[in-house]
Amino acid sequence: MAAEKSLHSICRWTFNAGKGGFVPADMRPAWDGSKFSTVDMVKLVAKKIRPRLPEDIELGIEMHYDTEVNEKTAKEVADALVDCGLYLAMITPGAHSHFAYGGIASLDKKERKQAEEFGVRTVDIAYGPLKKAWHKDPAKAPSFIIWNGSFGYDIATVGIRQMYQNLKESVASLCKYEQEKGGSLYIGFEPKPNEGHPAMLIPTVASAILFWRKLEEEFYISIEKKGVNKEFGHSEMIGLDHVYDTVEELDSGAMIHMHLNSQGYNDGIILGGPGKYDIDHGARVNGMNIAIAGLLQQAKFNRWRGHDMQTRAYDNVEQGIDRVVRSVLSWEACDIAAGKLNTNALMQALANRQTAQAEDMMRAAVVAAQKHFDRMYKL
Repeated sequence: MAAEKSLHSICRWTFNAGKGGFVPADMRPAWDGSKFSTVDMVKLVAKKIRPRLPEDIELGIEMHYDTEVNEKTAKEVADALVDCGLYLAMITPGAHSHFAYGGIASLDKKERKQAEEFGVRTVDIAYGPLKKAWHKDPAKAPSFIIWNGSFGYDIATVGIRQMYQNLKESVASLCKYEQEKGGSLYIGFEPKPNEGHPAMLIPTVASAILFWRKLEEEFYISIEKKGVNKEFGHSEMIGLDHVYDTVEELDSGAMIHMHLNSQGYNDGIILGGPGKYDIDHGARVNGMNIAIAGLLQQAKFNRWRGHDMQTRAYDNVEQGIDRVVRSVLSWEACDIAAGKLNTNALMQALANRQTAQAEDMMRAAVVAAQKHFDRMYKL
């Protein structure tokens, strides 16, 4: 029996001309959105990225409605995915592009209604023209991820509680609508403590898990296929422990999707980390990722591992593509190293308080992972 494929998904938004602001907005003119479409991105992934990865990897694509896919482009995008042998791995309402005053949590009734309708249209497009690009295995169906970039605030008032109540009611309504459409999507929150507001509803993994429990209790929403999009960098950037986040997610049955990236501070090479802005480096070879990979193996998790990353502000197109390849291979290398680690010996060392020996084992695993990366990168 063939080994199960490893699922990785590539994000449409990684392929941009430049971020602008304090860095160039036109560093990669070939990826300017006015002439580089989502269909072009799908074809690029199939042509330039997939051939550089091991054959046991299946690739999917992540995209925002309505900036990266919409009613006018969805059929063409779905056709491209099918023709290229790629899948719709994740779709997310890009509400943050339209609603700046709370979105579905807004105290402005007009904005809240418009944001709710926006979410419904995202569900419709996933079940409509994009359905043909879903994986045939229902356990690998796309994730519908709700990023909290819209529902935040910058004034401390008693209104925050009503915003939270609005959020619960709106998400409950969306879940009921999705259930009527088929109930096949995996719906999750992507927690973040800040951006695009100084303070956010659903800032942490624990907040997301609690939120779903409240929906189950108050609105009788089944929390099967509901949970968290694990975003490594969002935990790192406020100094939280994304290894323990993994434990909470798995223990609660809430791990439905992952965004493998890094703020950089935990490998001793790339700068970033708590107190810094959202850098979104790709996945890296380090001990924390090996620990998380081991936890996922124990839990037999095998859904989409997304690479929510940005090419560097100084990268050209070729370097940007290479960053994505490196991110995928770095995670695969950590996964291999986790599988080869003598977990029994590690647990025995920990039980005997031989923590220095345990540290040596993890460091050796990091060295082994780097060697695995070097081997795969030369393919």
